[in-house]
Amino acid sequence: MHAVQRVSKRALALAAAASLAVLTVIVLDAAPAEAVRPPGIPSLATAQSELNQLTVANESNGDSYDRDLFPHWSSVGGGCTARQYVLKRDGSNVQTGSDCQPDSGSWQSDFDNVWTSTVSNATVDHVVALSEAWASGASQWSTAERQAFANDISSPQLWIATTSINSTKGDKDPAEWMPPNTSVRCDYVKAWTHVKYLYDLTVNAAEKSAIQSHFNTYC
Repeated sequence: MHAVQRVSKRALALAAAASLAVLTVIVLDAAPAEAVRPPGIPSLATAQSELNQLTVANESNGDSYDRDLFPHWSSVGGGCTARQYVLKRDGSNVQTGSDCQPDSGSWQSDFDNVWTSTVSNATVDHVVALSEAWASGASQWSTAERQAFANDISSPQLWIATTSINSTKGDKDPAEWMPPNTSVRCDYVKAWTHVKYLYDLTVNAAEKSAIQSHFNTYC
């Protein structure tokens, strides 16, 4: 029964990502009152339930990780890659060329609460890093599944982050790193938990303990 549930959750996540490929990407023309966070961040009650269901296991196969095993910034429709889509979705006054690449706009990196109007400084971060996913179960996935994970615009997996904070975060989990902007920490760990749950990824003991502690402290 559990194996069937695991497949179903991942299938639903893949289907949700695929369904957005037919959407037309829109340009936001009003500055948000605060950072536009990615969709699908669950309630605390849902995130707590999901955390309780995650399998606790040590990470494995880390030495065999290669970023190219996760084809990313694939097309998600409207002539846009997943990265371009997120920059348009979560930015302010974003203007693009015919290739969907943003030429101008403003973006808030919620991890460090920094605004930038430099396109190259607005990176798109995988909240659950690709290498973290690989060591938590994605090494057993097909390439198509890893591609869907790396380009998932329908879950809270992709966040705008400045180059510097993205580099600082790296592939660290919530036991090793948390956003310096404390106001986002609750949503951050709820998003992390939800992504791991959707894709049936494992957590190690320190990671699960830290997430629970962050729930208690910041939510």
